[in-house]
Amino acid sequence: MPVGTVLVTGGTGYIGSFTTLALLDAGYDVVIVDSLYNSSKVALDRIELLAGRRPDFYQIDITDEKALDEVFAKHPAIDSVIHFAALKASFAPHSFSAVGESSVIPLEYYRVNVGGSIALLQSMSRNNVTNIVFSSSATVYGDATRFPNMIPIPEHCPIGPTNTYGRTKSMIEDVISDYINAQRNNLEKEGKPFQQWNGALLRYFNPCGAHPSGIMGEDPQGIPFNLLPLLGQVATGQREKLLVYGEDYPSRDGTAIRDYIHVVDLARGHLVALNYLRANQPGVKAWNLGSGRGSTVFEIIKAFSAVVGRDLKYEVVARRAGDVLDLTANPTLANTELNWKTELTMEKACEDLWRWVSNNPQGYRQEPPAELLAAVKKA
Repeated sequence: MPVGTVLVTGGTGYIGSFTTLALLDAGYDVVIVDSLYNSSKVALDRIELLAGRRPDFYQIDITDEKALDEVFAKHPAIDSVIHFAALKASFAPHSFSAVGESSVIPLEYYRVNVGGSIALLQSMSRNNVTNIVFSSSATVYGDATRFPNMIPIPEHCPIGPTNTYGRTKSMIEDVISDYINAQRNNLEKEGKPFQQWNGALLRYFNPCGAHPSGIMGEDPQGIPFNLLPLLGQVATGQREKLLVYGEDYPSRDGTAIRDYIHVVDLARGHLVALNYLRANQPGVKAWNLGSGRGSTVFEIIKAFSAVVGRDLKYEVVARRAGDVLDLTANPTLANTELNWKTELTMEKACEDLWRWVSNNPQGYRQEPPAELLAAVKKA
């Protein structure tokens, strides 16, 4: 018997696919809904290769309540949701791509991210699905350096996103909190069981890396959003150079500081948060998922260049409005309450990313090398 059945929205995306793998390995059954807007159905094949089981999959838009209802009706065992489905901004403070998409098309970001989350909660309510783990972001904090003693950033740091993407994440946190609290309060007033309604808000920092097998990783459609995937494209010759936005920050080398977390650790964080909701029924809780270790842009370039074996070309350009100096997590709460901490280093993430991009320069649009597949099947 499975431990439980979980709906994963955005489950073919980068973090969603790794979380699906972690759930399957832990004994859960998984149902994925994804529009495939910025992901590939091939991720399902790689998940199956590594887990030995294939999640059920439905290609639907998160804003389509009727389609969500149909999925819940087909899978009445679903009792929890892990919610990733969202447009991912290239203008989040931890990103390095050239186009600030969320600031260019803000209404689309609010429609999909906030509207889609409301549609999901409406459908969950109708189908009595009571646990939700939300993939939030450290971008909800904005510039934490505006307050004393808030670096590394704790969960009680005031919320203050500096861009559209961060504001959608912050708004969804509020919607989930208000909804879960209302469900619990209304049921308690009626003298009915209420503890089954719970939400986890996971504010994570910079996901990076790939599966150590080299057959599963991030496969961005078009321009990647984050520093390490862009460096991967420079290393494979798909991109001439990396643009570094500013070297005049008050940091140890003048570049911005970010907390990089291996995607395998991050996926495990979603799993343990779900387990915590099911076991402890805490209501709504927020946790930072990060390493507590901040790395500058130049330090990441140096670390990845060392793995590749040559210096990678970059050019320093002007800072961008909305970027902040330091996004480093204080993960103490997750360490103590969830018994979770990062186990894989930023350097390990660089090694795994290089194994992925060097063997799969076209991502999921090619078959991985036969020797990598053979090693997975043998294991």
